[in-house]
Order: sequence, then structure tokens, then C-alpha cells
Amino acid sequence: MGMTITEKIFARASGKADVKAGDLVDAKIDCAMLTDGGAALTYAAFQELGIESVWDKDKIVVCVDHAAPPCVVAHTKWVTDAIRFVQSLDITHFYNMHGVSHQILPEQGFVSPGALIVGGDSHTTTYGALGAFSTGLGSTEMVWVSAMGQLWFRVPETIRVEVSGKLKPMIMGKDIILRLLQVIGPNGATYKALEFGGEAIRELSIDGRLTICNMAVEAGAKNGIIETDEKTFAYLRGRARDTVSEWVSDPGCNYDSTIHLDGDKLEPMVACPHNPGNVVSVSEVKGTKVDQILLGSCTGGRMEDYRIAASIMKGHRIPRHLRCLVIPASAQVQKDMIDEGLAKIFLDCGCIFSSPQCGPCGGMQMGFIGPGEVCIGTHNRNFRGRMGSPDAEIYLASPATAAATALTGYITDPRNIIL
Repeated sequence: MGMTITEKIFARASGKADVKAGDLVDAKIDCAMLTDGGAALTYAAFQELGIESVWDKDKIVVCVDHAAPPCVVAHTKWVTDAIRFVQSLDITHFYNMHGVSHQILPEQGFVSPGALIVGGDSHTTTYGALGAFSTGLGSTEMVWVSAMGQLWFRVPETIRVEVSGKLKPMIMGKDIILRLLQVIGPNGATYKALEFGGEAIRELSIDGRLTICNMAVEAGAKNGIIETDEKTFAYLRGRARDTVSEWVSDPGCNYDSTIHLDGDKLEPMVACPHNPGNVVSVSEVKGTKVDQILLGSCTGGRMEDYRIAASIMKGHRIPRHLRCLVIPASAQVQKDMIDEGLAKIFLDCGCIFSSPQCGPCGGMQMGFIGPGEVCIGTHNRNFRGRMGSPDAEIYLASPATAAATALTGYITDPRNIIL
């Protein structure tokens, strides 16, 4: 019997001819990512244990993205210790407040199909959009990986998510993953691979695919992954640092289950408080008054996201009671937004344009909401108290839905906006 993409990657990384779901393997890591907080913890552990070198200084990427820049004293130590970790161990790749790690790694060519990538952040699953296995690890595991360059894994079962048909205008990758979460819930794919395919997935841009794989972890998945195609190769051309080749599942491979979603019938979806799996169609919550919009994060802060948001908001002013934060996922995205005139569109609308960072998504920086306030954003988590007050409410939606809402101050179906 053939292998899934995820099984093939583990076979290669562990030096085996084949593996199957449930096997325990010792696998070599191709790339490891540390954020500022994780790098600080790893630095402290290296000092305590007397570790004087990393396994490969060229295969570790450190990104200061959560405390970027720090706004409380405790977070300044994250940044200073991350810098000490990079300097003392001569780590080659360091991105100091240049954006969110999950945008930087694909953008800067650290992700290649067939690679095994780990990171000290749960949304490391993002990189599966380019045919890699990628997953988040805890701090102790990241210390081991940074020193040794390998780790044991149990090969996960694979759930195939087949998305048929073509998406209608104003329907985005975010709507696909929210619809899946509505179907299977926040624990529906625990320690399993979510493999996305079908006509609607093939039609998606790489930005849309990155969004889907980013939120695979919200279903409990070990990883999200999409087979390579011409769009993958076009994105990686002139960008990838390693060899690029085709990675697809074999015909007749063994899936744990298959889920079918109809892209033709997909509506704008919204995750309601206080769980990413608490999903309804926009029609069920339209008219809900909001106080803040977040256009950004490693889920919804890429160029495609801002292009569609700008197309909706151009020439309008947001209601005066509303705050609309625009936080690009990387410095490159920010530059491209300025060059394309998108930044001016948002500023003319009355938005707050920020430097690239995780921002309020992780509850680290600007954009906190107070008791009784409501935020809708393009980010990935809406747990109680994540963005400030535990008495606030957070909704998750696509950039199109968030932008439409920014025009009215109430949750709005983007299909009802006349461009």
C-alpha cells in the first residue's frame, strides 16, 4: 500500500523505505524555528546544562515577533536573551522584529516540499501549505532539537479533507478552515495530519493555503499539509533555499477518514466566542455591534488578505466609534503594501497602521479590548481573555468579512458590499 505525503516525509527523515501511521521513528530535523520567548528559554537551558553549540547554526531560524517591540518589562528579557542566544551560538538566521515567524519562514525560502520542520509555536503547522511536514513543539523539545537536530515522532494518521467545487467571490481560505472546524470541532483531528485537496484547494493562492494550514492546529491536528503543484513551484522559484520537488500522496494510500466539503455552497463563516470551533455562517451573527477590527496576524496578514480588504474599504471612512488595526505579517508585506498603495487606502479609511508583529493576537502588544467590547479579526484564536479583558468577546472571520464589518461597525456579510 502507498503512503500519504506525511508518511513519505517521515520515511525520508528517518532513513526508512516506508513507514505507516502509528510507527515510532527517530527523524532528522531540516529546520527549527524559535520565537523570542522560546529562544530565551532555550538560551537559559543551554546555560544551565552547559551546552555550547547548536546542531547546525544554518538550520535554526530565530524570529523576535511576539514582543516586537516589547511593551512590558518582563518581555524585554525575552528579546535580550534571544539576541544573546543568537550571538553566543553564532546562529546565522535572525529576524529581529521583521514580522511573524510563520510568514517569514515561507517568504524567505526556509520551507521546501518534503522538509521536516519544527517550531516553538503551535501555528508552525502553517508551512504544510508548501508540502512540508511542520508542527509546533514545547520548550523542552525545542532545547533538545536545537542541540541535537533530531527527535522521535509517532507517525500520525491522515484525515483527507476534500474540498470540491469553486469558491464564490468573497469566499476565502479562512472560510474553508472555519467550515472544517464547524464540522469536526476543536478536537476532531487530535494528533492527526489534515491533508487538504480537491478543486477548491487547487484554485487557492499560496496565501490562502497558508491560512488553512495555519489553523489546522485549531482542530488539534499534528500538522496540516497540501500536495505540491505548479502554484507551489511558482511561489518557491527563486525563493527556496533547498531543492524543490513534487510531494503527493500515493494512489491507494491509507487515510484514517475522508471529509468532503462543498466549495460551491460555502458561505462566509465566523467563529464566535470563545472557541475557534464555535463556528456559524455570517448570516447567523450579522448585525452584531463591534468595537475593534483586526486585519493581520500570521493567519490573515498577507498581501492577498490586504488586497481584498482594501478593495472593499477603498474610498470609505470607518465609523468613528470603531478601531481598525492593520498589522502586516512581515516587513516585506508592509513594504509591498506601501508600494501598492494599500497602506494609504487603509490610512485614508481611518485605520491604525502598525509595524509587523504578532500584536493583539497573542495578547502581547497593542490592541487589547476592554470589558464588554467586541473584536472581530482575521487571526486564529478567540479564547476568553486572549486579547485583554475576560469580559470581552472575540470573533474570527476572513479578511473580506472583517473589512465589510469595518465599513458598518456591525458584523456584515461581504457579499452584500457593492464594490
